[in-house]
Amino acid sequence: MVSNTTQSQISSDLVTENAPLHLSIADSLADEIVNNKWEPKTNRKLEDIQKQYGISRTVAREATRLLASLGCVQFQRGTGVIACNPENWDDLNTRVITWKLHSPYRENELRALTELRLVVEPAAAAGCALRGDVEIRYKLGVIGHDMVKAVEENRLADFHELDIQFHTLLLANSGNPIFAKLSSIVESVLRGRVELNLYPQKPNKEAILNP
Repeated sequence: MVSNTTQSQISSDLVTENAPLHLSIADSLADEIVNNKWEPKTNRKLEDIQKQYGISRTVAREATRLLASLGCVQFQRGTGVIACNPENWDDLNTRVITWKLHSPYRENELRALTELRLVVEPAAAAGCALRGDVEIRYKLGVIGHDMVKAVEENRLADFHELDIQFHTLLLANSGNPIFAKLSSIVESVLRGRVELNLYPQKPNKEAILNP
């Protein structure tokens, strides 16, 4: 079975009550790699993973296949499953982002993703202003107003949700399909910051009014 300690380090957004078992196993294995409990370039047999988590071979295979698709492990005949360096994982995958935000890679991950946002979001805002529907632009204005009100009334949880809504809606309606695909990444980053208590306790109202 998957330990409660391991699962507590993983975003609740990833594992829901009815999620397939192999997803939580993949989360736990990834957590072991990013925290150096399963060192890169070392191998494990599929049978060892089965025994460690008390799962079937099918579940172990599905979990490791998911990890392989994200660059986290690779398979080698006669050797088993080999852990890969987290620096080479699929960094634009939301699951990988969440794993790294709950690991010693957190600082570097936040820096890299913040730099991505600083480049993309101004262009997305310009695109939305030029090509976005009137209804969408109005909705963004309403959300911005509600964000200011949430700050004034010290409703931090409401502000967090509104902040996520604002940025994902902006990217999704920028008129740029590549920017739109980044909306889920930005959402993962913002939710990760909330879970890790990295948001300011008193957001700057002026920054909202004059971004």
